[in-house]
Amino acid sequence: MPDSDICFTPATEQARMVRDGEISAVELMQAHLGQIERVNPVVNAVVTLVTDDALEGAGKADRSQARGDDLGPLHGLPAGIKDMMATAGIRTTLGSPIYADTVPEQDAVIVGRMKTAGAIVLGKTNTPEFAAGSQTFNEIFGATLNPYDTSRTCGGSSGGSGVGLACGMFPVTVGSDLGGSLRNPAAWSNVVGLRPSPGLVPASGNALPWTTMGTSGPMGRTVADVALQLSVQAGPDPLVPSSLQEDPARFASALDRDFTGTRIAWSRDLGGQPVEPVQTQVLDAQRHVFEDIGCIVEDAEPDLKEAGSVFQVLRAFAFAHGHEGHLEQHRDMI
Repeated sequence: MPDSDICFTPATEQARMVRDGEISAVELMQAHLGQIERVNPVVNAVVTLVTDDALEGAGKADRSQARGDDLGPLHGLPAGIKDMMATAGIRTTLGSPIYADTVPEQDAVIVGRMKTAGAIVLGKTNTPEFAAGSQTFNEIFGATLNPYDTSRTCGGSSGGSGVGLACGMFPVTVGSDLGGSLRNPAAWSNVVGLRPSPGLVPASGNALPWTTMGTSGPMGRTVADVALQLSVQAGPDPLVPSSLQEDPARFASALDRDFTGTRIAWSRDLGGQPVEPVQTQVLDAQRHVFEDIGCIVEDAEPDLKEAGSVFQVLRAFAFAHGHEGHLEQHRDMI
């Protein structure tokens, strides 16, 4: 299989190919490194690349497999990590000049779980400064461009992860979401981004541990790829009291199910929120898909007219708390 084809193969299939010996972890890593070399100069999705460490990690993965060690569900898969998330020994800038040269000593929880499951960090993906915005550019690395039209935005704030997937630079990527940062860049790049339910993917060390607005989560090219990642990212954490206690292994089970009789609430503007008419037109044209598989689709407009102001107040509180020190010490760098 040509390298370019391998790079666009679903993550579930890439993981199977490595486990079955059809391709080594080193060969898979080399294929993705080649894809990054070809494509990243055009779209600027990968901002920090750790080639040597990734190849070394892939070699260790192959030797582990040769010894007959137990293999994790993500064994040998190259992973892209949003540059908001701490990666031990790898520069993590948060898209801010304040942290342009910061190298954490520990992994974020979600990164550690991905690595424990066998994923190998290949690089960090671009984000707006402090992940604040539905676009992806910053003063350190510049803008990440839409893979379908480089004159357009890729969305954000997990834009680098979305574009990296769309361009075959990674089979799995990690993003985060406070107000759409996993979902809108996925839509802009025609991939899948899922904002997990609060507490499903815990984040220890949160300065405001009782809040549930922001969460980390998976991005992939298929729903099955996202479920595969969620099966290792989710799960309780003793340091996070709000984390859910459910066994994340359930996300690794088959996705097939019978939707007959499943009720779907169909909203066009969430009770008066600003939705572009073209979005409604596109969605309405696909309503039949749910009906065709047996769902009962009912029109419903929940009263969410105050949601925007509530969100803005809670977000402002979180930002004021999180960036007070930045304003005091580095106001000229923000």
